[in-house]
Amino acid sequence: MSKKRLKNSELKALVYSDASPIHGTGLFAARTLRKGEYIGTYAGPIAKRNGTYVLWVFDPDDEDNAIGRSGRNLLRYLNHARPGNAEFDGFDLYARIEITEGCEITFDYGSDL
Repeated sequence: MSKKRLKNSELKALVYSDASPIHGTGLFAARTLRKGEYIGTYAGPIAKRNGTYVLWVFDPDDEDNAIGRSGRNLLRYLNHARPGNAEFDGFDLYARIEITEGCEITFDYGSDL
């Protein structure tokens, strides 16, 4: 796998933020992303409580030990869709299907919206 993309300067070759027809600001593909392609890593400080731009990662069998990050890079602008066209593996985001240039990148927030 290539180097983790954490900073906006590293992400801008792949994604950009813009007004979203889904909600507020969204994240869009700057070029076509192949199915399974690594997009970037959700970066930010550890979150102590839920809030805007907080992504929680947990083992479904151990929700009490969830780890949250308060997003500080462009990935914080991901919006919800079911099914999304991208998915997280931990804090790393991958294209679930091919995402064409200009298409909004989304993921499934889960059942507890």
